[in-house]
Amino acid sequence: MGLTSWFTDPDIGQHLLREEGEVVVDEVRHHWAAYVRASLELAGAAALLVGMLFSDPDIAWLPFVLGAALGLHGTWLAMREHMDRFVITNMRVFRVHGVFSRQQATMPLSRILDITVSKPFLGRVLGYGHFCFESAAQEQGLRDIKFVGRPNERDHSIQRVVQRAGLRGPRVVN
Repeated sequence: MGLTSWFTDPDIGQHLLREEGEVVVDEVRHHWAAYVRASLELAGAAALLVGMLFSDPDIAWLPFVLGAALGLHGTWLAMREHMDRFVITNMRVFRVHGVFSRQQATMPLSRILDITVSKPFLGRVLGYGHFCFESAAQEQGLRDIKFVGRPNERDHSIQRVVQRAGLRGPRVVN
């Protein structure tokens, strides 16, 4: 893996148990709404840097420093969102995140007790929601997954995988 790909995409394949037959069912990237704050900060940084050109030369350093700092922070926010992936496989769900250092949290399908999907008003309008996983081990890095695009489809994907794995009995219809 080259330096460019190291900063642009997490390598999900390296986390799979291919020898055990694990395959990706869905790789979830954040919805575009997660990037709004970063975009606003980058736009503000650009405005400050352009404003620097029209400011008094004695204080031009101030909008430059503020613009550079805001631009770096906006870039960091965008990279943090981009490098955060939630993955559904035929055996487990896991999350890989981090820009410079990477963290991974894994939950076998058998440990998922409940999934709460919340869709705030803006999320319903724009098509995203938030997942909250309940498991036997309450303290894990996979509890809250924010800004999931197409949350109903993703929830159904997880439910189908759990059902196919035989971890839940068939529904009884009366």
